[in-house]
Amino acid sequence: MAVSTVERATSSPALRVRTLRDRDRSAALAYLDRAPLLNLALADLVARLGEPAAVEAARPEVLGAWRGRELAGLAGIAPSVVFDASAEREVLEAFFPHLVRVGSGLVKSTEEVVAPLGDWLAAQGRRVLLDRIEIGFALEPGHARLAAPSPALRVRDASLADLDLLVDAARQSLLEENRPDPSESDPAGFRRWVRGRVGRAVVAEHEGTLGFVGYADVRSPRGWLLQGVFTWPALRRRGLAAAGVSELCRRAFANGSAHVQLAVIEGNEPAARLYERLGFRRFARLRTLLFS
Repeated sequence: MAVSTVERATSSPALRVRTLRDRDRSAALAYLDRAPLLNLALADLVARLGEPAAVEAARPEVLGAWRGRELAGLAGIAPSVVFDASAEREVLEAFFPHLVRVGSGLVKSTEEVVAPLGDWLAAQGRRVLLDRIEIGFALEPGHARLAAPSPALRVRDASLADLDLLVDAARQSLLEENRPDPSESDPAGFRRWVRGRVGRAVVAEHEGTLGFVGYADVRSPRGWLLQGVFTWPALRRRGLAAAGVSELCRRAFANGSAHVQLAVIEGNEPAARLYERLGFRRFARLRTLLFS
């Protein structure tokens, strides 16, 4: 099967950038495992290379940079923009021209990775819609102090019957974070996006009322990545988030995951204290850019 490649001139004549092939997967994963916490999302994209794409999901596209036979860095282009947190600046900058094919993207990584990207976006006249700092938290099985739900709470898998409420939660979460609301310009597309994530979601109810949702967007032995964690304002401080996140962590560890991680916006101390009570530790200061 023919695999398309992309070659670009870079500031270093020895640096070659091309699309990652299936045969590169093992070497790429071994490279990323040198920084497993910071590169979890990118490792997930690499692991999925060659797998059939899920319905309504784009096939992963990952670029690799080589110096001779040595892998020097990796970057995911689709369906998510993800950069290797260990790559040198020269390697990162070799990937940036490929973003001309990306209409918009959300990048979350260390400040050392995101700062040169921000400079490049500004030079290209691209719009930055969000620029903020988040704190990465990780939990390993041996440090877990997970919460049990009270009798008033019920934690379960999300279902399509919850879709209207999950769409509402996604919108409210974006608004609280001062992020653009895609449902205003493309309500049908936004609903399809939420629908496509239902199978990765856990919800919690308080006395029969849905009040919490959290998504395990990466589920691998290397780690689970939790995103879209949201509690409806009217039902906060009732243990829903602790119960829901604890259930996701139990599932991760039961499936042999090495850790669970998530990120909290800097300054959100109530959320930080919650995760620290559950045993999470801070592992990185991250910068998030949303660009178009």
